[in-house]
Amino acid sequence: MPRTQRNDNFVDKTFTVIADIILKILPTDQNSKEAFAYYRDGMSAQADGEYAEALENYEEALKLEQDPYDRSYVLYNVGLIHTSNGEHDRALDYYGQALALNSRMPQVLNNMAVIHHYRGEKAKAVGDEDTAEEEFKQAAEYWVRAVRLAPNNYIEAQNWLKTSGRSNVDIYF
Repeated sequence: MPRTQRNDNFVDKTFTVIADIILKILPTDQNSKEAFAYYRDGMSAQADGEYAEALENYEEALKLEQDPYDRSYVLYNVGLIHTSNGEHDRALDYYGQALALNSRMPQVLNNMAVIHHYRGEKAKAVGDEDTAEEEFKQAAEYWVRAVRLAPNNYIEAQNWLKTSGRSNVDIYF
């Protein structure tokens, strides 16, 4: 049974009904409609912590979806799952693919920065200052880009950039 038929709370049911109506009236091809249905089911499974099911749905969505903008969001969500599972290299790969299709995704840049910052902290904790510095440099580059796209977001990142001396801009907006 598709996930959309298993949703048992009011918000999920309402979203599903509205999404189904939109899918029926949108002037788009059948593959795009099916891709959206898989994406929607993937998001629902992901929200429930059912990552394997979410990944299966996202894989199906990627097989069908041709629009680069829509594909970027599917890839972003796959990256989120790999981040949650601690698979940082895989997450960075998917985030990079999403960014290649849609360079205006500050959330992708932020997540990439978070992973590099985390790696920097781990390297620093074991005394590997060179690796730590390289990871922090990468984190700073991604955070600067994210903050430029969304200047009212990522306040902690902005503070870190400022206090670590990795930003020469006081205000991004």
